Parts: sequence; structure tokens; C-alpha cells
Amino acid sequence: MFSGQGSQHYQMGRALYDANATFRDGMNRLDLTARECSGRSVVEALYGASRKSDLFDRTLLTHPAIFMVEVSLAQCLIDEGLVPDLVLGASLGSFAAAVIAGAMGVEDGLRAVIRQAIVLEETCLPGGMIAVLADPVLFREPFLCESSALAGVNFATHFVISARQGELAVIEGELEERNIGHQRLPVAFPFHSEWIEPARAPFGAFMQSVVRKRSSLPIVCCDQAEVISDVSGEYFWNVARRPIRFREAVSRLEAEGPCRYVDVGPGGTLATFLKYGLPSGSRSDVRSIMSPWGTDLKNLASLLAEREH
Repeated sequence: MFSGQGSQHYQMGRALYDANATFRDGMNRLDLTARECSGRSVVEALYGASRKSDLFDRTLLTHPAIFMVEVSLAQCLIDEGLVPDLVLGASLGSFAAAVIAGAMGVEDGLRAVIRQAIVLEETCLPGGMIAVLADPVLFREPFLCESSALAGVNFATHFVISARQGELAVIEGELEERNIGHQRLPVAFPFHSEWIEPARAPFGAFMQSVVRKRSSLPIVCCDQAEVISDVSGEYFWNVARRPIRFREAVSRLEAEGPCRYVDVGPGGTLATFLKYGLPSGSRSDVRSIMSPWGTDLKNLASLLAEREH
């Protein structure tokens, strides 16, 4: 499982970068492409200084950073013999999922996420996203539905909204008044909303030059809540523009029987959603590797030790 914007943090994957040659080589190789496309080193931004108190939300850095750590970690697992039967991508994570599924080359995938970041910064007004710990029916309330967009539903008591910059504090104030748990995500734009529409045309023009093919692995698409193999057309725009239907996508998988879900995202976000969102009685297993708590190597070793089971 590959998560998207909001799951990133400074130093993510640092222990893996220091100790795992496959992860480090993948990051360094992709960093050359990042430098070529944006003039910035993602590796230096991530690991050059311990700025844990700073908000890591500059899209031109976070977009490629998330993609790079996810692809590099997935490749570590594959090289160790833990090969996926299918991949799931949520929002930005759809790019890494498509690469691992063989639907797009890794350098093309990185160029695409960087180009999306550039056009967002060039064409869209700033905004943000708020995770809300409540039943999604709350979104029907005027203070939400009239000033924000429903960006995604992750489980029965967790949804995300997107809003313009000027609306965020007002919404947070109302949530606080109602004593509803919430958290602003470290993102600079209101993804999955009409307010990023100005980026559609320039990003679409760029994607016409990117070679894509039928995937060799099934892809669980979180904006369609379906298993697909075709990422042509506006697929990579739609995963940023349409709501994330993670809960529905997981229900689709669970209907087929138990799974071993492995979250390769920076913060174990999707694994956390599954902890609360899997149906009662599910026999599925959920694992994550990267986290802000310094347990990456331990989590990886534990997963690899059980790979034959």
C-alpha cells in the first residue's frame, strides 16, 4: 500500500537509508532525476538537517520525497523475495503503485510527480486539508459542505476535507467548539477538490508524453474503488482530483478473502486506517515499516522473518 500527501515527515526512512543498501541506492539514483527536474536534492532536504519541528509541506519537495521512499522501500521488499500480488495506491501513492505494477517507468513516475508539483505551485492558490475523527455524515453540516470539499473517507469515523486557505481556521474553530477531534495535514494545497482544477490542463499536457502500458500486477485504485490494470487517460489526474475512497477499496479486497497488507508509506498511515477500518472478524494481517518513531529496521526485520508464512 502506497500512501499520499500528508504522510510525510523529515528524516523519513533515515534508518533504512543508513543501513539498507537497496534502499539507499534507490534513493540516490532517483535523487539524480529529482535534481535534473527541479534543481533540488530531495535526499539533502530529507536527511541533511534534523528539522523535525518544521512543517514539511513544500509540494516541490514532498511530492518526490514520498514517491522516492515508497518506491525504494517496495524494491527492498521485492529484492528480499516479498513480491506483491497486487498494489494499492492512495492519491499521490498511485504513482509509486503504478511503477511497482510495471505500468510506468520509475524515472517517468518521478518526473510526473515533480511536474504535478510544479504546475500546482504555478497555477493554484494555497489551501489545505483537515482529517476529522467523526462519522462522514458530519460533512453534510453547512459549516463543512458550504466551505470545503469531501476529500476522502478512510473508515467509519475518519474522513478528510479540503478547503481554501482562508477557510481552514474557521472550520477548525467550529470543530473545536463541537469537541470533534481533528488534525490539519502538512499539505500546501486543497487536493481532491475543485480548487486544484487550474493544474489539470498543464499536467495533462505533460502526461501525454509519458509512456504508459498495461500493468503486470493488479492495481487497487482508491478513487474508483476498483481493481484495474489500465492507467491511461486522465488516471493520474483523477487520483489527485477525485475523493479518496479507501474504505470502499478495502471492502472490495476483503470481499475476496483475507490479505496481508503491507504499508510502505512514510508514516504507516494506511495501516492505521486498516486497524480501525477492517470489518469485524477479518483474518487479514496488517504491517507497516516506516514510522516517525525510529522503528523502521525492526519492523522490516520482523516482516522479512515471517515472509514464508
